[in-house]
Amino acid sequence: MNHPGDRRAITEQRRRPSLATIMAKTLSVPQSGKLGITINVRSRYGQVQRQYVVPKDPKTPAQGRVRANLGRLAATWRRLTQEQRNAWLLTAPDVKIRNRLGRAYPLTGFQLYLKINCARAALGLDPLIVPLPIPVFPINPVSELKITNGSAGVSLQLSVSGAPAQYTVVCGAAPCSAGRSSAQHFSILGFLPGPVKGLSNITDLYVARYGPIPPGSRIFIRTYQHIDGWEDLPRQATAIVPAA
Repeated sequence: MNHPGDRRAITEQRRRPSLATIMAKTLSVPQSGKLGITINVRSRYGQVQRQYVVPKDPKTPAQGRVRANLGRLAATWRRLTQEQRNAWLLTAPDVKIRNRLGRAYPLTGFQLYLKINCARAALGLDPLIVPLPIPVFPINPVSELKITNGSAGVSLQLSVSGAPAQYTVVCGAAPCSAGRSSAQHFSILGFLPGPVKGLSNITDLYVARYGPIPPGSRIFIRTYQHIDGWEDLPRQATAIVPAA
């Protein structure tokens, strides 16, 4: 038996859009972060507000390594002497990063310690006990990606015009369609092998991560320089794998 007003209430509920589908541009001051059940995001389309959804946590091996590094480094911070911690505290105000709204703010000593040593841990390097001077990076000498496909199989080589920095890190994205103009997900492949006659062969690094390289696919490679825990902006190169 239906009571008066039941059908109207159900109808109104059905007409109301689901919060999970709300994603609209808003005319407002720049905002970022969670507010109640909504998230404010600055996207390529402008200021966007959408419903908050609990992020997925796939717990991949890479995530596990990052979390383990954070936990281990947080513990080592507590074991530093006060003089060593003071060195990070004095250096931190000179280091500024930008948040998601583009505003610059200085790091704390603990944040700087984690920033520097997490970058080193990702490369398998030992942590620094005290910060070293902020380096001046030379121009990244790695430029063009050259791909050949002969009797020996596919070969990936990077052009290197000069001496690399202390460490030059090679990152790669999985093979994708030749029609793609960009890639989003890059994994660290390893350190740049020593160049021979201006070419550094990264085939083994790439195959070890992604397996056989299919002809006709596009390959994206990024390189960045690492000096004492500091990193410069990555430089990207791309090319299409030719047919055999």
